[in-house]
Amino acid sequence: MESSTVGSSDFEETIVTASPSRRVRELLALCFSSGEVGGGGFKDLESVVKELVSYLNCLSENDELENDVIEVLDEILKVVSSPQVDQLPKVTSKFADVSSRCLQLVEEIVDRFVEACNPRDMLSILCEALDAARCSLSPSSCSTPLLHGLSKVFISIQRRHFEQLKVAVPVVLNVLKDISLEKDVQVEDLFDKAVGIAFSIRDVSSKLKNEEEVKVRCLLGLYVIQITAILSVSIRDKAASCVPLVMQLEPLLTYCGLTHLGLITGSDTEKLMSTVAGDDDDFVSSFPDIELGASLLLVWAKISQEVGEATNAALGSDVDELQSNPVKRWQAYGMLKYILSSGNLLWAFKRHTIEFLLDITKGVSSSQCNDEKIDCSHYTPSIYAALQAVTLVIMYAPDADLRKKTFEALKRILSDIPAPERFHVLRALVTNSQSSSMTAILLGLVKDSMCSSSLQGTDCATADMHVIELVELVLRPPKGGPPLLPDQSDAVLAALNLYRFALLFNPRGKITENEAGKERSRVGSEVLSKKNLEKAYKEWLLPLRTVVGCSIAENVKEDHGHESSFDSVCLLNPIESVLYRCIELVEEKLTSHV
Repeated sequence: MESSTVGSSDFEETIVTASPSRRVRELLALCFSSGEVGGGGFKDLESVVKELVSYLNCLSENDELENDVIEVLDEILKVVSSPQVDQLPKVTSKFADVSSRCLQLVEEIVDRFVEACNPRDMLSILCEALDAARCSLSPSSCSTPLLHGLSKVFISIQRRHFEQLKVAVPVVLNVLKDISLEKDVQVEDLFDKAVGIAFSIRDVSSKLKNEEEVKVRCLLGLYVIQITAILSVSIRDKAASCVPLVMQLEPLLTYCGLTHLGLITGSDTEKLMSTVAGDDDDFVSSFPDIELGASLLLVWAKISQEVGEATNAALGSDVDELQSNPVKRWQAYGMLKYILSSGNLLWAFKRHTIEFLLDITKGVSSSQCNDEKIDCSHYTPSIYAALQAVTLVIMYAPDADLRKKTFEALKRILSDIPAPERFHVLRALVTNSQSSSMTAILLGLVKDSMCSSSLQGTDCATADMHVIELVELVLRPPKGGPPLLPDQSDAVLAALNLYRFALLFNPRGKITENEAGKERSRVGSEVLSKKNLEKAYKEWLLPLRTVVGCSIAENVKEDHGHESSFDSVCLLNPIESVLYRCIELVEEKLTSHV
């Protein structure tokens, strides 16, 4: 390839022989080719640019070349308007991870585009470039100059601020989430990128008025909540080390009118989303972790050792409010489940969440939740989901102390549910439990719930029917056949113990009164009815006796020093003992019906 440098004699000859538009086109092409890898290099590029400027100056001094000037300007316009020019930010960003100097140069290039281009056009260009950066080998490095440029573009937007920000923010969040999943992500760098965008949105909001200002401020609130979730998931080490970063978000929460109580009950997130999204489901899907982020903001405040006295006092006030208000407490259960069920968070977050649950349920009496004026049915599904998440923590917690605290939280949350809904929740937990040990724990809680029901004078007949159903779920599984032993030993033993308790439990019955107040009757135990006793005897106990007896005999026969066989027999012996006691009790109760 010949050198792109053109001598002065060549230049003078070109003016005579070539049309101005053609020569400008050639010089512009040389500018692009000199900047490419393998081209003439930066020195040749500088020489060509000088020649182009000199040529244009020469044309500007000739008043008789109007048509030629029009053609030249049209040629320049074509180049500037070319889609290839719009691709420069996207292409140059790929070199940002080569070195710190390259990163600096790419940022300068993007900044020049931001300064020279229409903000609306630049917003579209940078969003497209950010989408492309997600597919690169290093989204973190490639996106840095683009996010930096985008934060400047936001402030430069002159009109329709909310509509343009609403399109750009989901793109930013997608990029930040991709970066958070990188193996060697630098949390500080990720946070700097995220918070830079946040403060730009705040600056835009501060310049607006009326409805648009409210919408942009709500959009900022959603953004802050979502990046809190993204940041928290990206932490690979101790959470406490990132407290100073998260605390920078506190002023933004205040600016958006958000409170920790509103976040933990979900009222603030609902208000923000309804204001910003309306019926736009696509936009809502851009904030998949909004509930997680809202819950984490409270937990971060609890984790922090550098929180001011005002924040500490506010947290204490929030706990008092949740302790005294059952509805808000139920709402908090539904929000905190997102932390407990997440598989991507450090255990420190879950530990603080459990401790917060213990705080808000401390001293809570069952009489609060049994108020007939308060309807819990609307919150039951989210409470059930929260309890499912609590059971996961019990099963997988890394230490005994956390398991103990979580079990206490499980009991308190269950007791915080009104008696009618409590049995429905317990039944659903047992039905969907995938762990025999957890099923045993839940059945033990059913027995405790039966005791509390009797003390509170609730409908024992209804409770009995739930017990019968729960025991049958274990001793006669819905899929058919007897329970699998010894795999289901814990659940079977707990079910037999629950049934034995129900048989021995001597309900005094609940005295009912009709509307006229004249007739009174005593409701007996459904467990002791002849129909249910015969069903249990024939369909549960006798088939189970056969299975247990065969299993013990088979393991004893195979026990030739095998530790597994010995362990199986040890698991089956208690089951056999309780099973025979249940059979004896049922036979006694059936005799009384003769």
